[in-house]
Amino acid sequence: EEAVFLRKKITLLRAFSLLIGSMVGSGIFISPKGVLKNSGSVGFSLVVWFACGLLSMFGALCYAELGTRITKSGGHYIYILETLGPLPSFLFLWAEFFAIRPANSAVVSLAFGRYMLEPFFAPCAAPVPAVKLVSLLGYYMVLTLNSWSVTWSARLQTALSVIKLLALALIIVPGMMLLAQGHTENFQDAFDRQSLLLDKLPLAFYAGMFAYSGWFQTSFVREELVRPERNIPLAVIVSVITVIVGYMLTNISYYTVLGMQDVLASPAVAVSFVQRAFKSLISVVPVLVALSCFGTMNGGIFTFSRTLFVASREGQWPPLFSMIHIRRHTPLPAVMLMFPLVTAMVCIGDIYHLMNFFSFSRWLFIGLATLGLIVHRHRHPELHSPFKVPLFIPVSFTIICLFTVAMSFYSDPVNISIGCTMVLSGFPVYYLIIHRQMSTHFLWTKLSSFFPPLSDYLTHKLQLLLEVVQQEIKTY
Repeated sequence: EEAVFLRKKITLLRAFSLLIGSMVGSGIFISPKGVLKNSGSVGFSLVVWFACGLLSMFGALCYAELGTRITKSGGHYIYILETLGPLPSFLFLWAEFFAIRPANSAVVSLAFGRYMLEPFFAPCAAPVPAVKLVSLLGYYMVLTLNSWSVTWSARLQTALSVIKLLALALIIVPGMMLLAQGHTENFQDAFDRQSLLLDKLPLAFYAGMFAYSGWFQTSFVREELVRPERNIPLAVIVSVITVIVGYMLTNISYYTVLGMQDVLASPAVAVSFVQRAFKSLISVVPVLVALSCFGTMNGGIFTFSRTLFVASREGQWPPLFSMIHIRRHTPLPAVMLMFPLVTAMVCIGDIYHLMNFFSFSRWLFIGLATLGLIVHRHRHPELHSPFKVPLFIPVSFTIICLFTVAMSFYSDPVNISIGCTMVLSGFPVYYLIIHRQMSTHFLWTKLSSFFPPLSDYLTHKLQLLLEVVQQEIKTY
């Protein structure tokens, strides 16, 4: 009885919660070990953390401008499509669906399972099969919620963002108290040049940027934001500054209480911190960390489903995935599509290998998206943007991203080569299936031309099964 489309339900508070909830997740509880291991010393690791925060702010400002210039949802995908063309956008979609997003979701899910079980098995490590089972259960719960209601997903994100900040506060406060009492012994020779690992620095940046990743999430839901021209820049700036300060203080607290060797030896840094700082909360903090990861999973599903939704609407993905549930007003097919790949990666994956595996592709395409901002400015100088950043910000951010991607081949050639191969495998798919002369003849259109009766029949049956239809109102 009412029009079927995605409603504008993301207010400024919900946008802020989406960003905080996506950034503060498993990263700050996983990445300190990876940053320290690949930077070589306490001092250099803190420099890497601050540099990653500054780099994230540059990227977030670039995406804020892109979000005011390009009014469609879809994040990296739509920015690359609108500025650099269909081929790089299809390669991003290909790599994002088959590598980046499922690996990222698997990392966060495994962190959720590990921290959720940690209090029950301490001081021993939780059994790997149990961790993976709990990880999958958590992921399926978030998947179900996002299929059910946009409003409740947003409310959950807001509540979990408060819990995330509480979890950081429980780590920061005791560390700062010890530091104020003069416990600075773990910061002696903090900048030991002999331990600096220049060839491993790209991996340190990958680990640090993984912890900050999420500053781009509002760009995925641009069409569902209330007053996006105002709320995107405001939410981005406030949330990134909040996270930079929180992460720096958290890492200082880790090193104050644990020291370098303890951080490197710990399978779960936050749990080791609590065991050393105050044992009375030994069962509380891991649960708070697990809930932080739960919020990151929720934000990831919420936003990536919009990428698939927009890609389908643009013709580069099967049309079923641009459909919306007739009563729930959620992009149900797009939400459910990641289910099998994430399940497979959780079952077979390891956190740190998965992190390097997807980081290459992610930062390659983020660098291309900010390159697209420079191109878009050059092509459309007459376009008025309500938010504009100085040119040196997108230029420096793009150069750093692409340089780090290039250097990572030397640091971790195996995993990076796998990620590169995944991206390059999209080339033959694009050129063999997509009509070269007609830029609108994309993947599913071409397949449908071979099997129109079969594709139409399957789409119709799935529509009936899932109770979904095409969006009826243009929202951009």
